[in-house]
Amino acid sequence: MITVAERVVVEFAGPGAGEAELSWGQRDIWLAMVRQESWLPNGAWGPLPAGTSVDDVAGQLRYLMSRFPTARTRLTFDDAGHPRQVVAGAGQITLEVVDAGADDPAAVAEAVRLRYQEDPYDFAADWPIRMAAIRSGGALTHSVVVMCHLVTDGFGAGVLLDELARREDAPLPELQPIEQAGWQATPAGQRQHGLAMRHWEGILRSMPLRRYRESTDPRQPRHWRGEFTSYALAPALRAVTARTGVGSAPALLAMFAVALARVTTANPVVLRPMVNNRFRPGLDRVVCMLAQYGICSLDVADATLAEALDRARRSAMTTYKHAYYDPAELDALVARVVAERGPALELPGYFNDRRGEPADLPVPAALSEVAARSEFRWTTRQDVPFEPLIVHVDDLPDDGVGLIVFMDTHVISPADTEALLRGVEAVAVEAALDPSASTGVHSSSERPSVSSS
Repeated sequence: MITVAERVVVEFAGPGAGEAELSWGQRDIWLAMVRQESWLPNGAWGPLPAGTSVDDVAGQLRYLMSRFPTARTRLTFDDAGHPRQVVAGAGQITLEVVDAGADDPAAVAEAVRLRYQEDPYDFAADWPIRMAAIRSGGALTHSVVVMCHLVTDGFGAGVLLDELARREDAPLPELQPIEQAGWQATPAGQRQHGLAMRHWEGILRSMPLRRYRESTDPRQPRHWRGEFTSYALAPALRAVTARTGVGSAPALLAMFAVALARVTTANPVVLRPMVNNRFRPGLDRVVCMLAQYGICSLDVADATLAEALDRARRSAMTTYKHAYYDPAELDALVARVVAERGPALELPGYFNDRRGEPADLPVPAALSEVAARSEFRWTTRQDVPFEPLIVHVDDLPDDGVGLIVFMDTHVISPADTEALLRGVEAVAVEAALDPSASTGVHSSSERPSVSSS
């Protein structure tokens, strides 16, 4: 049971107040929230230094709310439900102080995180940050923070935490979401969007209709989440990048593409990799939603693993260049293409590589033995929809890598999904041992149809 002992009112004020259309990054995550029927909260908890006071934690919350305009952003809706961003110049927010009593304070912190993430969220009325301090034996032991995904993407979260730790007070980057939305409406912004749409349309019109084999095991509840923990993937990637010179991100994309082609027999492999868009001028340190999914098409048939790696490397820059666009217009484009090609067209799966810089560690001599430690498990089954297939990749302690999958069992079977994630590790180990080995994907394989007839 969660016992809230105090509710501390925290006042804040900061720059950037105003109202505007959503930026492309905000609109992208908003549309994902609508599809998934979720406010997509991101939450975490951790220990507090000994002697931390309620005023200290309130000061952290005040800093977050005052420093970052996205922490003060709510939405307003017109009669048709169209959202706009509204950044407040000042306001009040509540910090909860929760007494753990005789319970483990870490367990209480986790319970508070879950409550914050599961409680309803009002986009028009609620502030997008929820924060609590856990108290045990009269002392604060942990803090809990949950944020709506509209506040920031993963890279921006790193900036937020860095500036919070240092209490950064330098002027904010000029291109906050309101300013981004303004630029995106200019001729230059519309040129960028137009180039991206042409790239997308070319792939959508040429890709195979069917991306997956028909699921032979549709389940209820329909939507599942699984986790694969690998201790061979990270060292195998280091070995591959050292031997081939291909960067870790495009190398992993190639490995995922080969694994997917082996499972589905669909080639070329069409994927939607996440692109952080931080390489664009003025956007590298903005705390906001900037990341958007790009699209790439990789032919991995009748090729060596080294050739597949090189194709992914060459494709990466084109993908990055065309991952900055108006997602509402993309939805309209997709609808037109589906109407013309037929409802059998299956859209590409999502691939989100969230790893940091590769560690400078030795590569174990027996990668196959290390791979034996890898584990897969299903963690969630629910009726609330996920995307048909989305895979996130994260760093884990002890040189591990976690692959988290969200999937629709009516689109891809649980067995094929597990085979896909295990297959990524297998491809990485194969490439580390012999980049000249075949991808195992052949153009003579039975392929899904490319066009409707």
